[in-house]
Amino acid sequence: MKDEQSKGERTRQKLVATTAQLLQRQGYHATGLSQIVAESGAPRGSLYFYFPDGKDQLAVAALDASSADWRARIDAVVAAAPDLGQAVEDVCRLLADDLAKSDYQRGCPVAAVALEAAATSGPVRKAVECHYGEWTDSIVERLVARGMPKDAARPLATFVLASVEGGLLLAKVQRSREPLLVVGRMLRAMTAATPAAKPAGKATKAKSARGSRG
Repeated sequence: MKDEQSKGERTRQKLVATTAQLLQRQGYHATGLSQIVAESGAPRGSLYFYFPDGKDQLAVAALDASSADWRARIDAVVAAAPDLGQAVEDVCRLLADDLAKSDYQRGCPVAAVALEAAATSGPVRKAVECHYGEWTDSIVERLVARGMPKDAARPLATFVLASVEGGLLLAKVQRSREPLLVVGRMLRAMTAATPAAKPAGKATKAKSARGSRG
């Protein structure tokens, strides 16, 4: 029984992973169920067993999985950086390297689907909106943690995400890492002039020192 469950879970993961790769590369409408079944090697019946609502349900699961993986990799880079400016530049370099390794086929895991948002179903469109919202919220949290007021952090977070997404698109079109590297350098220069560029805890320590002198 346990082996059957493991095999079933592997089949489901294979369907999700294949769909995520196809959506990232060619978008929602160009990705058909027949192609998913053929490239995953999974039996067609298993697709409807695990995803009875069909393509939309599978697409949402694939977007969730690829977005979670993308965010985990980015979070690891950000956590290793000494300050926000370096973190942003390092993230842009990571994305540029990943894009180049894929022969400029795979960028943001939801961007290709997002470009079709007006013509996709409600659940798929909502999933894309949710992931962009979560990424924006994550940037806001990191800016606030470094001393920036929340009402100033949100528009800056939107600008950062839009810049990175635009850099990814230009990099794909130009088949060059340079647009993303330029975005990284420019964003680093911008954040250097903001309170958010301070390492987390620096503002708190300075405040404590002033209090002890008083």
